[in-house]
Amino acid sequence: MIDILWNLASFIVALGILVAVHEYGHFWVARRNGVKVERFSIGFGKPIWRRMGRDGTEYVVAMIPLGGYVKMLDERVEDVPEQLRDQAFNNKSVWARMAIVVAGPMANFIFAVFAFWLMFMIGVPAVKPVLNEVQPGSPAAVGGLAPGMEIVEIDGRSVRTWEDVNFALIGRLGDDETRFEVRPQGGAWTEAHTIPLADWQFDPDQSSPIAALGLIPESPKATLTIAEVVSNGPAAEAGLQAGDTVQAVNGETLAGWPDFVAAVQASPEIPMELIVTRSGQRLSLVLTPERRESREQVIGFAGLAPEIEPLAEQYRFELSYGPFEAIWVGMERTWALTVLTFQMIGKLLTGIVSVDNLSGPISIAKGAGASADFGLVYFLSFLALVSVNLGIINLLPLPVLDGGHLLFYLVEAVTGRPVPDKVQEIGFKIGAVALMMLMGLALFNDFARL
Repeated sequence: MIDILWNLASFIVALGILVAVHEYGHFWVARRNGVKVERFSIGFGKPIWRRMGRDGTEYVVAMIPLGGYVKMLDERVEDVPEQLRDQAFNNKSVWARMAIVVAGPMANFIFAVFAFWLMFMIGVPAVKPVLNEVQPGSPAAVGGLAPGMEIVEIDGRSVRTWEDVNFALIGRLGDDETRFEVRPQGGAWTEAHTIPLADWQFDPDQSSPIAALGLIPESPKATLTIAEVVSNGPAAEAGLQAGDTVQAVNGETLAGWPDFVAAVQASPEIPMELIVTRSGQRLSLVLTPERRESREQVIGFAGLAPEIEPLAEQYRFELSYGPFEAIWVGMERTWALTVLTFQMIGKLLTGIVSVDNLSGPISIAKGAGASADFGLVYFLSFLALVSVNLGIINLLPLPVLDGGHLLFYLVEAVTGRPVPDKVQEIGFKIGAVALMMLMGLALFNDFARL
């Protein structure tokens, strides 16, 4: 319950920030073009806070925090006094109206640059993309990658972290191959490897692009020493305590924590004899894992967590830049994310990427909560990601979105006359239906992942 409330609160904060940025873009450019803004609202429904500004705009925070709007003076919506007609949105030039409409999405892109700039100014804990293992028979193994290699470039694009690798690989979905530039362990030179991708597929709910390619990064190692035991869980009932070290299960000596996890998951409601050491003493305990369902599979659950050995210092570093360089890096990251998003939309439309990968508000809320839980820099990265996607979605040529309005004004600029109201009305209905179907599919995917 606490996790749900945390995710919800993080989602509301993230959405409030991004909506405020988006609507402020419309507001700022509208004011600069002499349009009277009657209301600036964050949220919909009954106002819970309002204030009338000296500029004649009513500023509102409403009860339903799922969007926002800027209400401009417009003769198509209401009667406008003669003395205010020159301040009405519909009486401005088509270029002014286009600028006002496009300002919202542009504000989201600018905010993404700012969020990345601040993130890189603070510094991001990062891990070098060094291979710990390569799964036999995987595309990475076929391409000749081996443990100890450090990835330095993918398809001509420099990578410094595993996040960079993941980001680069997502864009290769549907391609036949990708080219890795790697530095062998202890080597001062680099060598190229071509990785076949014809049979490469991955389910975002099951694995990452990195794991699906067969790459296993150097990472912190879980030990067989127990760090935490869930109260009233199977491990606590068996008498296990924090500080115990598990040596064997059913007479089989354990090589590492993954072996213990595999044994527990394979034994739902089946008693297991454990040999543990506690304060130098050897004890025999019986653990009966709890039965749980995970992705249509029944597994055992013990209710404990291991101590983690920190990753070796040689693989860790802090990714940070000075104030001026961070601006350029933020712009590069925003541009790369924008290009990648358009690529994924194209692959979605052509069937290369499954519609099952679409995410809705529930997945976004979980992402907001998880990123906020990890800290400010991760929350900033999440805000930048969603801000770019919000800007791109609003530029799609659906009449209910900014991109649809922009399309109508572009036609007007070319033909010299407005698109007929009847045509616009039909377009709005079609756009609304398409958007509702898209949102319904995203929500369905969200519930399917729960």
